[in-house]
Amino acid sequence: MAQLLSNPAFQETLKELSKVAKPQSAADLAALGVFVLGSAGYLLRGVTWDKPDPYDHIWYERPQLKNGGALNAKKETRNIAQKLDESSKDLVIFWGSQSGTAEGFANRLARECHLRFGLETMAADLSDFDAETIALIPESKLAIFVCSTFGEGDPSDNTAGLWDWLLKSNDVSLKNLRYMAFGLGNSNYKYYNRVIDVIVEALDKFGARPLLPVGKADDAEGGTEEDFMAWKDELFAVFKNELGLEEREIKYEPTLSTTEDESLEPIDLHHGEPVHPRDNPKAAAACSPIKPLTILNSRELFHTKDRNCVHMELDLTDHPEVKYKTGDHLAVWPINPDAEVDRLLAILGLSERRDIPISIKSLDPTVKVKVPTPTTAAALFRYYLEICAPVSRDTILSLSPFAPTAEAKSFLLTLGKDKSAYAAYLSHTHLNLGRLLTLASNSTPWPSLPLPYILETLPHLQPRYYSISSSSVISPRHPSITALVSTTPLPSAPPIPGLASTYLLAHAHAQSGDPAPHPNLSAALRFDLGGPAQTLAGGRLHAHVRKSRFKLPAAGATPLVMAAAGTGLAPFRAFVAERARLAAVGRERDTAL
Repeated sequence: MAQLLSNPAFQETLKELSKVAKPQSAADLAALGVFVLGSAGYLLRGVTWDKPDPYDHIWYERPQLKNGGALNAKKETRNIAQKLDESSKDLVIFWGSQSGTAEGFANRLARECHLRFGLETMAADLSDFDAETIALIPESKLAIFVCSTFGEGDPSDNTAGLWDWLLKSNDVSLKNLRYMAFGLGNSNYKYYNRVIDVIVEALDKFGARPLLPVGKADDAEGGTEEDFMAWKDELFAVFKNELGLEEREIKYEPTLSTTEDESLEPIDLHHGEPVHPRDNPKAAAACSPIKPLTILNSRELFHTKDRNCVHMELDLTDHPEVKYKTGDHLAVWPINPDAEVDRLLAILGLSERRDIPISIKSLDPTVKVKVPTPTTAAALFRYYLEICAPVSRDTILSLSPFAPTAEAKSFLLTLGKDKSAYAAYLSHTHLNLGRLLTLASNSTPWPSLPLPYILETLPHLQPRYYSISSSSVISPRHPSITALVSTTPLPSAPPIPGLASTYLLAHAHAQSGDPAPHPNLSAALRFDLGGPAQTLAGGRLHAHVRKSRFKLPAAGATPLVMAAAGTGLAPFRAFVAERARLAAVGRERDTAL
């Protein structure tokens, strides 16, 4: 303050002010004093008070870039030929998947090719690499394409780059590419396995050499798994008879490691909040952020002894970044039932350590950790892994070395090797991993079954997509879904419940306020509706919106014919409501049937 008052410029300013506005009263003097003090405070900010922190810049530094870190940091290549060379891989298995099945097959095949034949393998997301670099793969390497067809013969989102390159290129040479291919589709649809057919036709046109006729899985009768196993046997025959590879005894080699770390605090952990995959930006761009959406109201449209239909309206008011248009999908992230979580934890001997923090790391640079880390075993089994999924014959056989008793091992080998016995057993038994382990060992724990095996074998939990049954013109912030609660009947046992639709039914029953148990929700179908760290308490569920190309014609005057069965009517409910609103406001419209 003394420095300011002795400043000649400041004194001259005061002198001039006194000439212009000489104080006439005590109030003027007080106002002048306040002005002087305020001016002094402003001018001295950063000099005598509110000094900047001399170490503030450290918040904006990246210590990993010191000592040459910036030079040593290596960007992941998008050149698949370069990746194969750098990682010394012999075989790449490309996958194109919408629901996760093709991805699961690719990962399983990569592991088995390595364990059975000693090949250095990698499973590769097609969107992780530039499609044109496939032409650079040398003849000494092998490639397998495992791709699904969905919708009207469409490729999956992560296959788009390869699809566009093959269809739009004219001067490509693939003479060095030795490949095999397997497609996933459903013969009930017009464009059965169109994607793999188009890919194979293009590869052959550009000179690539198939080592095996293209394999195809048909899900029309639920035969995808057996079709894949039959084709895999043909593939291994080619490895042995044509490529001269020697088959060896299979011994488990983990690609992931898990470490318990009790020093981690709860704030450091992923408790079960879902996240979008980071490796498919195109698919992520079509989706809104995942948010805990409030259930505004829900009701059962009908219910019988074994069938229920739930109508649920959600509220987007608290999440302005989440928007939808008529015809879009709502993706619901389900959680696994309490009984299945507890069963798997118990049979693995993890019940007492269910909440201990676990860090998960990849032991192979080409293998990605598919679940958030660090986390806990309880969160993994409740929120991140498909523990209710059926168990394949491949998985049953691979479990046998870990069996705790000779009887359990014999049971698994008998079930896994005999296709007919496996089919017969599944026809009358609800079988998932926890149930299989419990049945095989007669509830004896499996202490030698490692958690990395579980992470490598079980698919990561996927959202379930429902067509939005409301119109964004009428209810822009309140999308609704209409879902039939799916079940798979068994002849002499309770039906196998669908995970997501049963989860929705549990929410609807909780909202009804009825204290009596729901007749179609047994004690084995109770869910922790509060969600991870109680983020869903009060009637909420995790969901996001995915854009759809299934839209009403832009012109309201376009005639409209709609045909569907069951809950396939859901989007048409929205279409009819929107056309009715157009008519109500006097807009031109044509007939809708």
